[in-house]
Formats: sequence, structure tokens, C-alpha cells
Amino acid sequence: MLKQRVLVVAVLLPIGFGFIYLGGYYFLAFMSVIFGLAAWEYAKLFKSGGFEPKRTIVVIGTLAIVIGRGLNGFESADWILGFFILGAMLYHMIEYERGRDHAGSDFAITISGALYIGWLGAYMISLRNLPNGMWWFLIAMPSLWAADSGAYFYGRKFGKHKLSPRLSPKKSWEGYIAGIFAGILIGALFAWWLGGLAGPSAGITPLHGAILGLVLSIFPTLGDLGESMIKRQVGVKDSSNLLPGHGGMFDRIDSWLWGAMLSYYLITWFFI
Repeated sequence: MLKQRVLVVAVLLPIGFGFIYLGGYYFLAFMSVIFGLAAWEYAKLFKSGGFEPKRTIVVIGTLAIVIGRGLNGFESADWILGFFILGAMLYHMIEYERGRDHAGSDFAITISGALYIGWLGAYMISLRNLPNGMWWFLIAMPSLWAADSGAYFYGRKFGKHKLSPRLSPKKSWEGYIAGIFAGILIGALFAWWLGGLAGPSAGITPLHGAILGLVLSIFPTLGDLGESMIKRQVGVKDSSNLLPGHGGMFDRIDSWLWGAMLSYYLITWFFI
């Protein structure tokens, strides 16, 4: 399991950094693939629990939100969301008329999939598109990944006190605290290193990195636990087998959804 996890990261990480560096439409296309797959898995999870969200509508709604964010920021969000909600309601009303008694619940899941994955995921695009966005992105997300890895490895060896026994029995307070230290450390180090590369005009300091690391090690764990809630309810271990050792794409990006939004507003409200 561990060897598979490391191998997948070793293959995907350089590809991801390449698209982060390229930015623009290249990064938008890359993120669209990632969140489109995650949205498909989200709907599939609920289908395993006996619900019937329309997977194609969840994916289309997710992609519309993400692509709209990449093309014009928040400018098109209102009409994209409006038409998506109306279209989803129309589809599930027809399904009810055809005999699907739980079409109302299906509608709610269809809507929530695109909003949770598409709306929150689109902050990855917003973060990369900030002034000096590449540098901010390369400080924020590695801090999150470091916190996740620190919690995983330290918790595996030294974890004794369960963080959330029902949602994720393997997570421990010891791992969680170790992840916070890892996130702060990597955030500060990357801000010192990348801030120097970006130059004084970028205004990036190690303190900024440490604060980002702190926030992104405390809260995005809730994204992981949130997905665990869904999987526990429907009785599924992983969202798919797409990424050996990691599960599915939704399993991989569950904490990104929280981290991207928190990073974006922390940076725009306080740092730039």
C-alpha cells in the first residue's frame, strides 16, 4: 500500500507541477479533468447507497462552474448556477413522474455534488490566477500536502488517541498535531524559498507561509472527514480504484476543496 502511494505521487507530482507552472488554459484543462472525475465518483458513491443522482448532470455542472471560473472569474457564476439548478430540477421531476419516489433526495445530491466539488474546487483556479498566483499556489498546496503526509506517517507509528472514531478510526490526535507542525514548517520554508525567487515585489514572507501552513493543516482535514462521512453512510471504502494506494480522485482531492477556498480568501483578505 505505502509503495503504491509513493509511486503514484512520484508519477503525478511532476505532471501537476508542470501544469501549475504553465497556468492559464493548460492548468484549467488539468483541473477540469481532476474535478470532473471526482464529481463522477461523488455521484457513484451515492448510487452505491441506493440514491439516483444523475451523474452526467453532476459532472456537467461541476465542469461548467470550474471552466466558468477559469474563463472570467466569478462573472458567469450566477447564470451558470441558475441554469444548472433549473436543469437538475427538471430532470428529477421527470424521473419522479416515471416512478422514482425518492427523486427529491436525488435532486439534492445532484445539486450538492456540483456545488461541493465544482464551486469549492474552482478556487484552485482562482488561487492560481491571483497576482503572483503561481508562487502562492506553490506555498499553499504543498503546506496542505505536508500536513496530510505528516499526519499519515506520524499517526501510523505513534497514533494512540482517535481523532474521530466514527468517521475515520485510523486518524489520531497525535498524527493531526504532527500534521500541523509539518504544515507550518513547510509553509514557512516554501515561502522563504519561493518568496526569494518571486522577488520583493511579490511581498511573500515566511510569516505568510507559516500562517497558511497553520490554517491549511487545521481545517482541510475536515474535507477528508466529510468524504469519510459519505463513504461510511453508503458502505464504500474508496470512491474508486483509479489511483492505487490512494483510492479515487475524490479521495485524493477531498482536502483540496477546503484548502483552496481557505487559501484564496486568506491571501486576498490579508496578504495582498
